[in-house]
Amino acid sequence: MKIAVTGKGGVGKTTVAAGLARLFAQEGRPVITIDADPDANLAAALGIPPADAARIVPIAKMKDLIAERTGAKPGTSGGIYKLNPRVDDLPDEFSVKVNGVKHLVLGTVEKGGSGCICPESTVLKALMKHVIVRRDEVVIMDMEAGIEHLGRGTAASVDALLVVVEPGQRSVQTARQIQKLAADLNLLKIFLVLNKVHDAAEEGQLRTYLPDLPVIGTVRERESIRKADLEGRSPYDVEPAFVAEIAAIKERLAAGLAADN
Repeated sequence: MKIAVTGKGGVGKTTVAAGLARLFAQEGRPVITIDADPDANLAAALGIPPADAARIVPIAKMKDLIAERTGAKPGTSGGIYKLNPRVDDLPDEFSVKVNGVKHLVLGTVEKGGSGCICPESTVLKALMKHVIVRRDEVVIMDMEAGIEHLGRGTAASVDALLVVVEPGQRSVQTARQIQKLAADLNLLKIFLVLNKVHDAAEEGQLRTYLPDLPVIGTVRERESIRKADLEGRSPYDVEPAFVAEIAAIKERLAAGLAADN
């Protein structure tokens, strides 16, 4: 199963992504997580201690590795380099293992202007495609709202896109934008997760704002989750009710995907 989790910054998509990864791993499934968000903090949500998480080097920052795999000269831009670098060994060599999960941080490509065609971007896209298309693990990707890491070749192999929404119009608007981007990539299996919901009235209101996207679960606002984040702990380890909500999301996700087949 290959799942991309996205939403407006701050809605709690990282918490949801980490919860799903921990649940799959606890069930004995091989799991790999990919932090593709520029504001990378999935490590802490998985249960990696803050000091260890701070030492993780994103793939995009491994200049010598990128130069080796692409043939580009370190510290230079432009020039000739490989467009299909070898990346099959990177998930096992550079992932951090915690609670049965292999965790990779992609990092971001520093760029000026509207885009980047460069060795770093080439490696990241090749790595993303390899993990999604070639690997057998459950793959959970914590995306940025723009889902720009998902090109047409990789989006076709993603089983589902989970859009996390919190109470608020900005979050709803971002969800609508993501829906349009996903349609452009022909990624049609899109589900909503309602997060930080206080009560049934709030949940009902959110559902009316996005009536054409199926809701597969709700995660309640809890002080225990906020405190876990403050302390650098995984909510999965401190809040049984949260684990139950994630388990319900997982079951409905499986049912939703089975219904499409």
